[in-house]
Amino acid sequence: MLESLIYCQKIKGLEIYSWVLMSNHIHLIASAKHENLSDIIRDFKKFTAKKIFKAIQDNPKESRKTWLTLALSHQNQIWFWEDGYHGEEVYSKRFFDTKSTYIHQNPVRAGIVEKEEEYLNSSAGDFHGIRKGPIRLAEFG
Repeated sequence: MLESLIYCQKIKGLEIYSWVLMSNHIHLIASAKHENLSDIIRDFKKFTAKKIFKAIQDNPKESRKTWLTLALSHQNQIWFWEDGYHGEEVYSKRFFDTKSTYIHQNPVRAGIVEKEEEYLNSSAGDFHGIRKGPIRLAEFG
């Protein structure tokens, strides 16, 4: 996931302002420099779905391979992501801060960490100034 996001940043002009990667979903505050954002998200989802599906198929130790193949396949297509994405326009710094807090609190609400900045798969460490994460953040505003 992270490699694909970094690729989208470098090649497709994806700007990421805030993010969190959970076990079953991802949240981003993002925009696009050059392309349409929905096109970038579509390509990201298509690429990552194929990559994950192939990783499952190629892993001889995956005990759930048959079940996952059935669960993720429908009419010769891979169904990994929900259709569409739930984009909202971030129209102010206050709204941005509210959404970033919501995003960063995901692992806390899930009981994975006690403090949002402890979770490594998010931009919370960057926001709190304790570490640079793997995703280069664009500055909002």
